[in-house]
Amino acid sequence: MANFLTTAFRAAIGQTINVTSATDEEIREFLRDGSNMSISGRSITESNAMKVAAAYRCVNIISGVVSWLPMDLIRRESENVRNPAVGHPLRRLLTVRPNAWQTPKEFKQMMQAHVMLRGNAVAVKVKAFGEVVGLIPIHPDRVTIEQENDLRMKYTVTAADGSQRVYRSADVLHLRGLSFNGYSGLSVLSHMRESLAIALDGETAASTLMKNGSFVDTVIKHPEKMSPEAYNRLKESWEQRKSGVDNAGKTAILEEGASLDKVSMSAKDLQFIESRDFQRYDIAMFFGVPPHMIGATEKTTSWGSGIEQQNIGFVTYTLNDWLVMWQEALKRDTINERDWEKLDWRFFPQALLKGDTKAQWDAFTRGRQWGIYSANDVRAMLDMNPRTDAEGNEYAVPPNQNPDATNTNDDPPQEDDEQ
Repeated sequence: MANFLTTAFRAAIGQTINVTSATDEEIREFLRDGSNMSISGRSITESNAMKVAAAYRCVNIISGVVSWLPMDLIRRESENVRNPAVGHPLRRLLTVRPNAWQTPKEFKQMMQAHVMLRGNAVAVKVKAFGEVVGLIPIHPDRVTIEQENDLRMKYTVTAADGSQRVYRSADVLHLRGLSFNGYSGLSVLSHMRESLAIALDGETAASTLMKNGSFVDTVIKHPEKMSPEAYNRLKESWEQRKSGVDNAGKTAILEEGASLDKVSMSAKDLQFIESRDFQRYDIAMFFGVPPHMIGATEKTTSWGSGIEQQNIGFVTYTLNDWLVMWQEALKRDTINERDWEKLDWRFFPQALLKGDTKAQWDAFTRGRQWGIYSANDVRAMLDMNPRTDAEGNEYAVPPNQNPDATNTNDDPPQEDDEQ
């Protein structure tokens, strides 16, 4: 049977697999249509993708931030008044316990990693009295997502024992990444497989070089033609002394007038190093993570305020996209439609955009001065209890509206009416 499978799939995609020793994930990937197979012949899976440091760091940064960023279920009291939905059964779902074995952070981090790598993240809803009380995550490899002729969504889940069960939209929470068909997200792994394959091949090549010594930087010269016996003895002696990182720096003993010549690193070797460096930037681009956040700072001079602007850009253009996806999917799949105008899930990314302590307190001071914040508003942002006196909720009169106040240089910027 193994020989039959090997022969059949060699003809199909030009690759082989040992079905007796391969893992479940490797077999699943092999039996697919080959969309995750790189040109070099390497199958790109989420397990080996996470072996690439740049990819691991990008996934860990985004999924980590999404998992710990404060979020809450918000109730709209009026057009401009919103308060936490204290006491609502949904509120504890992603703030206390989504299921029997995961914390909210663990659940959100795993789901975010799924949607980043696979394009989709699915969790089956557990309901009680019409309300969602639990979310059971399903690995994307076990879910087949389809849209039927009547446009209804169909989720076929394959259990560990091989049995299948069909769920509908009302039964699942579905996080969907960038999509071309509107119902299933694109697999990032399949689109960045060449970049990941080059990075993995580079690591393999570098490991082989370390195993065998290093780049070729030395040649052995002999004044005469060596006999096969002498050649083999010299070769074996050299490899024993120089191969492997543990032998680095050991003295070589040469016989019969042999000598060593140093060779500078070739352009090909330099290109190999540069290609490994380039892959970090390429992978960071796929995930929308600034290179300095994964330790790639060789090609940037954006220090000081430049780094701060990159961090703000990361929150604005990358992280916010994922947060809105979460908010809208949670509203669609966990809140009853009759409550859509009253309830919302909200992340609070303001903490990510705070500056240093001095800049933060300057912002609070100006906010208090211009009547934007009360003392209790500031204390709430600092996670402190409110003041007990009435003055804690008072708002200052802006200086430009207070006739007793002298003009200061802290006026808000005025619009320029000149054309």
